[in-house]
Amino acid sequence: MSTEPGGPAVDEAVRTLLLLMPRLVGRAKRLPIPPALRGLDLAPRHLALLAHLEYDGPASVNELAARLEVAPTTVSLMVSDLSRPGVLERTADPADRRRRIVAIAPAFAAPIAEWLSGSASAWERVMRDLAPTERATVITALRAYEAALEQGPGERRDAGPRPPA
Repeated sequence: MSTEPGGPAVDEAVRTLLLLMPRLVGRAKRLPIPPALRGLDLAPRHLALLAHLEYDGPASVNELAARLEVAPTTVSLMVSDLSRPGVLERTADPADRRRRIVAIAPAFAAPIAEWLSGSASAWERVMRDLAPTERATVITALRAYEAALEQGPGERRDAGPRPPA
């Protein structure tokens, strides 16, 4: 194992993470889905939407789109998907009757909280033992990884020249 002072070298860290990430995703996918949510064909995008509504409360489609960093039409489609079986409710905004507010339907609030609690409690156990700067590093690294995946394979963030292949 090639190490540098204070931790692994870049190549060893990449190797470790490439082996770890599929296991993490696989274990997260195996978290039990509450009976009330089974059969709804929920995808990861739905989980993110439900997490925002659970933790941040009811919101408009535009607010949800900004939080999820996707187009409002994408959120509108997801809200429609989850409104048909009654998971979400759309109501008029009391301040602006033209605007619709999306919320988790009361009948699904407990099952959604239960479903999200599996991942949340695991993260809480991990984050509790880290210093605030370490928590910030984990979050920053995961966001940077997400951004790097969006850039695609060959693209680099820095503007420096590439070494010859």
